[in-house]
Amino acid sequence: MKFSLLPRRVLHAEGLTGLRVRKRILPLLLGSLVTATILQAQQPESSDATVPDKQTLQLLFQRIGQLEARVKQLESERQPSAVATPTPGPAQPSVPPVNEVEQQAESTMPERMDLSKTLLRIRGFGDTTLHGDTQKGDNTAFSLGQLDLFVTSDISEKFKFLSEIVFEGGPDNIYGVTRGEANTFGVDVERYLVQYSYNDYLNVEAGRWHTAIGYYNTAYHHSTWFQTTTDRPFLFDFEDRGGILPIHTVGVSASGLIPSGSLGLHYVAEVGNGRASRSPIDQEPVQNEVDDQSHKAFNVAIFARPEAIRGLQVGFSAYRDLLAPANSPRIGETILAAHVVFVRPQFEWLNEALAVRHSVSGTSQVFNTPGFYTQISKQFGSYRPYFRYQYVNASNTEPIFPDVRLRHGPSVGLRYDASESVALKLQYDYTALRRQAAISALALQIGFTF
Repeated sequence: MKFSLLPRRVLHAEGLTGLRVRKRILPLLLGSLVTATILQAQQPESSDATVPDKQTLQLLFQRIGQLEARVKQLESERQPSAVATPTPGPAQPSVPPVNEVEQQAESTMPERMDLSKTLLRIRGFGDTTLHGDTQKGDNTAFSLGQLDLFVTSDISEKFKFLSEIVFEGGPDNIYGVTRGEANTFGVDVERYLVQYSYNDYLNVEAGRWHTAIGYYNTAYHHSTWFQTTTDRPFLFDFEDRGGILPIHTVGVSASGLIPSGSLGLHYVAEVGNGRASRSPIDQEPVQNEVDDQSHKAFNVAIFARPEAIRGLQVGFSAYRDLLAPANSPRIGETILAAHVVFVRPQFEWLNEALAVRHSVSGTSQVFNTPGFYTQISKQFGSYRPYFRYQYVNASNTEPIFPDVRLRHGPSVGLRYDASESVALKLQYDYTALRRQAAISALALQIGFTF
């Protein structure tokens, strides 16, 4: 997954074969030994003269042994299947390269990908939930949650790949219409993009990602393991689970820092296909391959992370699209969102509010859907109790999601981290509805990562 320069300069620096080393070095050593012996014979006899001669011979023999060991090492390094093992001893001077021109040419060669290394990193997440509620027709049941395979790869120093491959069961619920069969599993590629990082001020992505509307959608992805609660706030439910927002976008985006000193400003600019709007019964809500019109959706977001208050983030986003539902005039869609969140390892306080505005072309009809949620939690050892309140108020005649209407209520729960990779969650929800009986629900969930 990473590039690396092959150590060929070192091989050339010490690249003489064992035979050539013997021909050049060993004759010099033997000549030095003979010369030392002749000089010893020519010296006058003295009780003190033999002492330095013996020391000289010992040093020469020691030197010969070291150089022969070095020759064996070089010979083993020249063998393709051999593993070179350095011989302990004094550092030896490098042998000059045989070909200076070849050495310079190789030093200027571009980096090459080391295909012998694994390019992919895969992390897995999953959950299983026991749930029941008081809504008529619902049964208490165990449910398998999403099996999320989070795959990343460092293609090069600047380019990276990221994807989320999700296996999930159950039918899709798109704009109030149920599609598919219960108890069947399907596969969705929820995120699939390549990233180019030029510097801290410019990062470009192309593919499918989570739209930068608000905070929650880009902070928590398809694993319940990362989030405190058993489920997402209703405002940020996925499109195939009845959510009212274009959670996913297929297109191109740019993001990065804005020079602002300690204020820590960031920007996001996105353009993509937008949500499907012609036939929600037959079509995937995320337009992965084709767009039902040439008009493109765009989104701009800006947020600050001031250094003075660690964990604080304040932001705003504006989303614009033009929808083309079947047998209906086009509908302009504007989504404005703002958030103030304070997140630290032992404490979190999330606050988000948004408004979805739909205007029917050629008429004076305008539909405004406001919504918000607030969530707070505090960790005590392995336990984290939490509280959340959420609110959404859509018109009964809303043209895009007529089934949402008014819903609001609190949720209380407890998360217990049984280990670094397993969490247990218990959550109670109370949801008040317009002109319908309120719903109470209880869920026990085990989430894990592997």
